This record gives sequence, C-alpha cells and structure tokens, in this order.
Amino acid sequence: MSAIRRWLVMTCLALSGGIIFMLPFLREVYYIPLQQALRVSNTQLGLLSGIFGATSMICYFPGGWLADRFSPRKLMALSLWATGAAGLCFAAFPSFTVSMLIHAFWGVSITLTFWSALIKAVRHWAPAGAQGKAFGILESGRGIAELGSSTAFLAVFARLGSGPRALARVIVLFALANIFLGLATWFVIDDASRKESAQEVIGRPVGLRDVRAVLRMRAVWLISAVILTAYSAYWGAYYFTPYATDVFMMSVALGGAIGVGKMWLKPFVAPLAGYVADRAGVARTVARCFAVLVLSFLVFAFLPGRAALVPVLIANAAVASVAIFAQRGIYFALLEEGAVPLPVTGTATGLVSVAGYAPDIFMPLLGGVLLDRYPGPRGYRLLFLFIALLCLGGLMAARALDRGGRAGRRP
Repeated sequence: MSAIRRWLVMTCLALSGGIIFMLPFLREVYYIPLQQALRVSNTQLGLLSGIFGATSMICYFPGGWLADRFSPRKLMALSLWATGAAGLCFAAFPSFTVSMLIHAFWGVSITLTFWSALIKAVRHWAPAGAQGKAFGILESGRGIAELGSSTAFLAVFARLGSGPRALARVIVLFALANIFLGLATWFVIDDASRKESAQEVIGRPVGLRDVRAVLRMRAVWLISAVILTAYSAYWGAYYFTPYATDVFMMSVALGGAIGVGKMWLKPFVAPLAGYVADRAGVARTVARCFAVLVLSFLVFAFLPGRAALVPVLIANAAVASVAIFAQRGIYFALLEEGAVPLPVTGTATGLVSVAGYAPDIFMPLLGGVLLDRYPGPRGYRLLFLFIALLCLGGLMAARALDRGGRAGRRP
C-alpha cells in the first residue's frame, strides 16, 4: 500500500470513528436542549443512553467475532449507513418509546459491525513498536472529526435560535455525515489490504480454544478494568456542560461551549500521549493520567458554584479533559503491551469492551438518578466523588499492568 493510500485509510478510519458516535452522544453538547425537545426527565434521558449501552454490551463480543472473519470495509460501511438512517428518524423527535428503540438500534449498528472492526484495522495499520502512535493518531483524528462537526453544527444551532428546530437540523447534519462516510469507507478501505489474518497465521479460523486462551490472560482483565474506569471518567466529562449551567448558572450556549471547547484538546493530546507511551510505557502513562483524574474530580466535587470561581472550573475541566483524552488515545495499545495475539484482536477487543464499556449502561442512569434525587450541587458532588473513586481503582489496575510487565502475556 502506498504512503498516500495508507494515510487516506487512516483518515477514513479516524473520521468515521469520530462521527458515528455523535448521534447517540448528543447529550454531551446538547444535554438541556435535547431534554427539552424530547420532553423527558434527567432519568429518562439517562435511560436512553443506558439502553444504547446495554445493547452495545450484548453486541461487543459477537462484533469481535465478526471482525475476525469479515471485511472491515463492508462491516463499517453498513454501520455508518444504518446509523445515519436512524438519525434521520430521530430528528423528528419521536415518542420516548420510539427514541428508546432508536438508541437500541444504534447500539447494534455501531457496536456489532463497527467497533471491533475499527480497532483491528488500526492495529494492522502500524507495527508492534508504534501501536501507541497508531491509536493516538486515530484518537486525534476522531477528535478533529468531533471538533469540526460539533463546532460547525453548534454554530448552526445558535444561528437557528437554539430551539428544537435548530437541534433537529443538527441531527440531520450528523446523520448525513454518517451516510457520506459510509460511502467513503466503501471506496477507500481495500479488502485485499485488510484480509482477516487469523486463519492465515494459526491455520484455522478463530475458535472456542482461542476465546478461552484470551479469557485466561491476566492482562485482558486488567485492560478491561482500565478501560471501564477511564471510560467512566469520560462519561463524567459529559456532565461538565450541565454542571456549568446548573451550578455556575452559565447560559446554555456558554455551557455548550465548554463541551465543544474540550474537544479542541483531543487532536493535540492523543498523538502526544501516543508518542510518550511508546517511550515511557503505555501502562505507566495511563496510571499517571489516572492520578491526575482522581485529583481533578475531587476538585469538581468540592468546588463552590460561585461566579468568581468560573476560571477554576474551566481550568479544571481542561486538566481533566487532557488526562481523559490521553487515556483514550492509548489504552487500546495495551493490547500490544499485554501481548494479545494480533489474529484474535477482534475477539479480544469484544471481550474487553463488554466490561470496559459497561459505563454506557450505569453511568447515565446513575447521573440521571443522582441529579433528579439531589438537585443542584449535591447531586453533582456525589457523582464526581464516585468517579474519583473509580479512577483510583483504574490507577491500581494500570500500576498492576506496569508492574507485571510481560507476565500478563501468558494465557
């Protein structure tokens, strides 16, 4: 594959990997407008995300199985088209029941045929010694996709009056972007360059014995713990916008600007984290990020909601976002550091993701329940304290991976 084609492939992977998640995670920037347009409570809005997460949990492992057997080009293009089509339906702000069905469908369309195929394609893209760089570039590209689309579409939202009609237009734009990227993926990703290598390497298709071998790897379970806690912190970042609006009394537009503003960090932080991780060690870099997050979420928990402290709020949100995006840029590089065999990357990714992305189920529900039961600062304080505790657990798991070195490679 030529250098130009190789970078074109990564560009397509990164843009698709960023845009496809924007529809089920609209709440990150449009939390309150989405709540108003759908006429739902905090708990109901959390339930929509919880349904997406629950469906995703069911699909992670079979999605890994598919990724080890079928063409990423076909799997990913199908996902993008289906996700975009469902987005066009969601733009009509249907009933709560239909909204639940759409979020469940997104759990299938994004997880079953997209996620593991994306991770395997990226792992194939770079040699063993540059996995941190590869996943850092992926996360950076995803950040650029999220940043560019969110900034442009937030401008559309503000220009159209920041109401339900404006939000509907934003949803349609995200849906059309998915459909376009589905076409790009179909023509850019080359089946010949992404042939499934499992049978070529081990002489047979990936089977039950390979799944059992992956399950017995200590590193797989530690990686699962790292991703679960890091992803919980990522969910915590979704609440920066409503936290600024509800506690610091910032406007909806300014609160949304915090959500978009932190996206500006991802394109720069992720590749830098990959560079550092390839030299200092992935697990060690992840552990240091967890230490920062423990302190940062403790600050959120106890920061008084005073106008004079808004600069502290913004600075702390920036610090937490740097640590979160650094982790997201490199934690799948732990697959290489943990010596998970390349031919079963899809299967391992599916297994790790079942546990690692469980926060898609419990974090939005927990956040919704806490904010409804304890309105105002107290609800946010309890939520951020819980996340700080989870990050402490992630720190311990990352340190165990670092101390264990290559011992976790043995099944």
